[in-house]
Amino acid sequence: MTRLLSLLTGLILLAGCATQSIENEPKVPLGDFSLGHNVVVASKMAKGPISREATADEWIAALRKGIDTRFGRYEGEALYHLGISVEGYMLAPGGIPVLYSPKSALIILVTVWDDELGRKLNDEPHALTIFETTDTGSVVVGSGHSRTKAEQMDQLSYNAAKAIETWLADMHEQHGWFTDNPTFNPPKPEPLTGQQ
Repeated sequence: MTRLLSLLTGLILLAGCATQSIENEPKVPLGDFSLGHNVVVASKMAKGPISREATADEWIAALRKGIDTRFGRYEGEALYHLGISVEGYMLAPGGIPVLYSPKSALIILVTVWDDELGRKLNDEPHALTIFETTDTGSVVVGSGHSRTKAEQMDQLSYNAAKAIETWLADMHEQHGWFTDNPTFNPPKPEPLTGQQ
């Protein structure tokens, strides 16, 4: 029993040590991208059925910080604005280890505006579902045991900004975004066989 308690304590402490620094992360190719407006709205967000409470203002502050930190590194010659809508969230509460260890999650919609052209690059918002990460990868202890609400929101915002960066890099490579000849409203992926 003592050994089990020691193991659980160690997992909790390690999970709480997750760092979110991008200082050593390389920038991805984003052409002439430079961040203009960083607009986050959360007026329509839904809270998951089992979640800590978080206000719209808290989500706006957390996501704006994550976006500014990641995209403030880019110094291209053209301005692009990011519009982000928080659609839903679940912040894992403290529960009973093993029996109940949920992961926190966030659902957002992203729209990119070309400042010079005065129009969206994607008319339909791009949906992203973001999950938190832990250093341990453990399914025994949920983050509700090891992180405060603010820490969970910071982790999700960090992961959201990184997911947006990956998507923008894909659009730059595949559809010429952040160049002089972007493809607007790139085609959606083909549905899987058997789906309508």
